[in-house]
Amino acid sequence: MTKPFVIGLTGSIGMGKSTTVEMFRRHGIPVWSADDAVHNLYEPDGAAVAPLQRLCPAAITSRGVDREALSDWIARTPGGLSQIESIVHPLVAQDRRKFLESVRSDVAVVDIPLLFETGTEGSVDAVVVVSAPELEQRRRVLARDGMTEEKLDIILANQMPDSEKRSKADYIIETTTLEAAEAQVQNVIEQIEAKLSNARNRT
Repeated sequence: MTKPFVIGLTGSIGMGKSTTVEMFRRHGIPVWSADDAVHNLYEPDGAAVAPLQRLCPAAITSRGVDREALSDWIARTPGGLSQIESIVHPLVAQDRRKFLESVRSDVAVVDIPLLFETGTEGSVDAVVVVSAPELEQRRRVLARDGMTEEKLDIILANQMPDSEKRSKADYIIETTTLEAAEAQVQNVIEQIEAKLSNARNRT
């Protein structure tokens, strides 16, 4: 079987990305999640544990990687984030390749929150950006336990602005309402399936 058409799905915090991913899953589209991959890498037997232990021993516990301790280490270590990324990003990319090699479907979704920030958009066939108005985004995020305006501003400062993501997207899914988002997901799938069908008919 030929390799699947790969949709790179992304969006800033609070835009409704997780909900949108589930909509693709309900349509039978296989989904790989970067967040899930990192979670598995940080488990006690995860591939990231040993290299991170050499870099930051205090962040490793019997339960795997302690994300809070790792964040504290990054905050007080110049260049710490880049060092962590140099370990984790290649392992995540390897996990994504394994997923795509195992897919037996014409279309697959890779859910990558920092798709543009990590320069990964060149490895996918189309980019879907999940978006919502800024006021709605902030309302959703600030409703989360432990979230503050200050924390949100720091997170947003490390993410590409939504307007720039939208300008780079092949498809945009607005999540203002569930009904609208569901209709847009179905439309994206239908457009891509039609494109694939037309390509097959030409060969």
